[in-house]
Amino acid sequence: MRFFMLTALLFFSITGFSQYAPHSNSTIKHRYYSLDYNIAHRQANWVYYPLDLRDKALGVERSNHFKIDPEIHSGSATSSDYTGSGYDRGHLCPAADMAFSAVAMEETFYMSNISPQTPAFNRGVWKRLEEKVRQWAKREKIYVVTGPVFKDNKGSVSRKITVPGYYYKIVYSPQKQQMIAFLLPNSKAETGLYSFVVSVDSVETVTGIDFFPQLPDTLQMRLESHSDYRLW
Repeated sequence: MRFFMLTALLFFSITGFSQYAPHSNSTIKHRYYSLDYNIAHRQANWVYYPLDLRDKALGVERSNHFKIDPEIHSGSATSSDYTGSGYDRGHLCPAADMAFSAVAMEETFYMSNISPQTPAFNRGVWKRLEEKVRQWAKREKIYVVTGPVFKDNKGSVSRKITVPGYYYKIVYSPQKQQMIAFLLPNSKAETGLYSFVVSVDSVETVTGIDFFPQLPDTLQMRLESHSDYRLW
């Protein structure tokens, strides 16, 4: 009976964690997030994770220990690839989102979770968006999918890591039954976050990714066709 209960708890933990992840034949699952790795571009197509910061202490210090993802056996970028490039090692799943656990924090420094971002973008509007998402996660449990958009790219780092032209972030609130998507150029931006709000459908069009495919079609159509910043 004890074995059955532990197995059941593990099953529900795993399925609950990944219940809204995009479909992929090559999903890499870590303890606190999953991703789909693009070997050609040497970074993830998407990173997915649930985020619930209610009653969580975010006291784990940032490690800055960038390292190769042990689950990627070929084509991985390295931290040294970015040295002298002029681009930041930009997190897709932010380190600050995972400051409730030392293990979670360390996982965010896998190079599979890193993408080359201009310093003005990474330390500016992208940081502001990450902080906003954490504010939402302190009120309710949300699900986040984020990644690069390989359109109007800015060249490459070390001649092998594509520098994306854009980034997206999508947030789903089951409690509110609302979704919101952001599409941002990989450059400095001074305008408010609301100016980068787009529909999930539009992000699907530019990425070719079907987000939240587990939801009923009618619900998907309603939630993904329109984003309203004022509802958040």
